Amino acid sequence: MKNVVILDDYQEVALEMADWARLGSRASVKVVNRRFSDRNALKQAIAQANVLVCNRERTRIDRDLIADLPDLELIVTSGMQNKAIDIAAANERGIPVCGTAMLGYPTVELTWALILAFFRNLPSEIASLKAGGWQVGLGHGLQGKTLGIVGYGRIGKGVAKAGLGFGMNVLALSRSLTADSAAADGVQKADLDTLLAKSDVVSLHLNVNSESRGLIGAKQFERMKNTALFVNTARSILIDETALVEALTKGTIGGAALDVFDEEPLPKDHPLLSTPKTLLTPHLGYVTEENYRASYSEALENIEAWLDGSLTRVLTA
Repeated sequence: MKNVVILDDYQEVALEMADWARLGSRASVKVVNRRFSDRNALKQAIAQANVLVCNRERTRIDRDLIADLPDLELIVTSGMQNKAIDIAAANERGIPVCGTAMLGYPTVELTWALILAFFRNLPSEIASLKAGGWQVGLGHGLQGKTLGIVGYGRIGKGVAKAGLGFGMNVLALSRSLTADSAAADGVQKADLDTLLAKSDVVSLHLNVNSESRGLIGAKQFERMKNTALFVNTARSILIDETALVEALTKGTIGGAALDVFDEEPLPKDHPLLSTPKTLLTPHLGYVTEENYRASYSEALENIEAWLDGSLTRVLTA
């Protein structure tokens, strides 16, 4: 019997999201519902694993960890990309790494939840009401303002479409975008400097690669309007987090709405927790029941295919 270990099931729902009983006597399933800051504790918890099921990039599966797991035979991740897994090191051991489909619209929806909450000052207004008060400030509308989308893929296009629905002007940055294809979508192609300078909202939706890593730093924040909102529901590695804290503290930009961070879960003493003009959520972009059911169901299918010798959805380094 193979040992399947599901990592980072923070909400303790993974066993409900797929029919794991289908594995029958071929495999047992164990759930790990917390993140380990101590690597030795992590190794001990998953030492007997033949299969690891990873929830996105919550736990780093690096070369050293793979080397310390002699029984490991398969790694499955939700999504078709996972920068926290050393795929090359796994493949050198003959361990296939495979992924699952994931829905894009939950991240689009969360992006707009953050933008709307910030512009209408919802956290402060809700807190005031619950404390027995009433209105405490003035919100701002979106119509006629400019939305800048950095990364115009599936999620970026979804965010742009909603922005157009709110009557915003939309600027988009993507290597594959042309002026004609942008116009067909009702948006304008822009370079990064122009997008940053003109946008009232700048939202990141890039994949991580050598060009995008650290793309937004101190110089980029300085180019933005001092009233602009910066939104990141993609990856924290795209930005210089320290430079963002400084920009917010100095008032270089108007605010930041963030769902991703350099260290997750966010430490209690992290500077962003005490930085002004921030709206922070605990990496909720993809965390919906619909996404969990889709990804865990396909993870189960991958394991069954591996057991049957017909594995697909294999990722390459």
